[in-house]
Amino acid sequence: MKIVDIGINHKTAPVEIREQMAIDTERASRIFAFFKKTELIRELFLLSTCNRVEVIFTTDSFDLSKNEIISLMCKTGKIPESDFLPLTYTLQDMDAVRHIFRVASGLDSMVVGEPQILGQIKQAYLTSVQHRATGVILNRLLHRTFHVAKRVRSETGISESAVSISYAAVQLAKKIFHTLEDKKILLIGAGEMAELTARHLMANGVKSLSVANRTFDRAIDIARQFGGEAVSMEEIGYQLESGVDIVISSTASPDYVITKDKVRSCIRKRRNRPLFLIDIAVPRDIDPGVNDISNVYVYDIDDLKGVVQFNMAHRQQEAVKAERIVSEEIIRFEKWLKTLDIVPTIVSLKQKAENIIQTELKRSRHALHDLTPEQQASVETLVHSVSEKILNDPFLFLKGQAGRPGITNCIDFTKKLFNLDNEDNGET
Repeated sequence: MKIVDIGINHKTAPVEIREQMAIDTERASRIFAFFKKTELIRELFLLSTCNRVEVIFTTDSFDLSKNEIISLMCKTGKIPESDFLPLTYTLQDMDAVRHIFRVASGLDSMVVGEPQILGQIKQAYLTSVQHRATGVILNRLLHRTFHVAKRVRSETGISESAVSISYAAVQLAKKIFHTLEDKKILLIGAGEMAELTARHLMANGVKSLSVANRTFDRAIDIARQFGGEAVSMEEIGYQLESGVDIVISSTASPDYVITKDKVRSCIRKRRNRPLFLIDIAVPRDIDPGVNDISNVYVYDIDDLKGVVQFNMAHRQQEAVKAERIVSEEIIRFEKWLKTLDIVPTIVSLKQKAENIIQTELKRSRHALHDLTPEQQASVETLVHSVSEKILNDPFLFLKGQAGRPGITNCIDFTKKLFNLDNEDNGET
């Protein structure tokens, strides 16, 4: 039985192709319907995000299954195989296991350590389970995948440091004030960067958020989305006077949005209360001369880039630890996988023992009829306990041989020794 992963990701395929190949609900239903009809593929798992589209499956017929999956992906994505094949990767067995472990741990992400991918894998697994497409191997693989990702996040610092400008801006604000829950924040601009910043602010407990933008309707949209207040650009001066603690600006204005004179005119009314301004715009929104004013502190995008670069280097160091965890877990999974060869023999041996127990209890029913129900139950418990203890050593021996070159001979010998191929299997 082989574990196979066929896919494309942000390293192998441009975004246009990834968009074209994305598996939505309708496409997923078609693929799962195909899975139920084919005899080549035993188990199936689909993963589709903005950065990757992957199909993981188990099969006894690698070449035929691979061709069927690629043909199906090309049909659903409406792309010629000749265009698709050069962009794909095909991984088998422990290479496929390593890959999904790394993906879930954020080691294969566009931004190393990003945490969103784990939630996406969990949702994809739930969908596969709902379609009854997973079995013993993929169920175990995905649960170990979640375990690996959890270990990586708890035992390394791979996700701790800010590696995006918007996140770094919020982390800087948090470092200055330790907590943001009681701070008043003014967000200037309502583009994608501002929206990401607002999202990070909310995640860090901010309760007082004002949003200013040249297009007031857009300011209202962002403010409503995050439970804040929309203000006009003309009200920025008043906001500075009225006790805003942190200003984060990210407009596309060619001129300074906050000038030195504007800040100087409101600093007296603030009664020397510190003001922190974080400028993540290019060109800059905040006059660098503002830094000359007492109790006012300005950080621009270059300051934040330095933080991001330092943090990215830190993440790369932590990624080395994460790779070691992945390697450890691959060894454990491979060891478990090899025990599957002996499972049918162990199940047969247990079943034979149970059949013998039930047969002998029936034969002894007349001799035991004077016993109370509780006493009869105790006899059954005793018999089962003796059986389990007798079989324990053979089971341990078989498990110890799992994956070794002579395992086939051990299984054959066990079957002959206990006459497991006999159809009666201990019933007579």
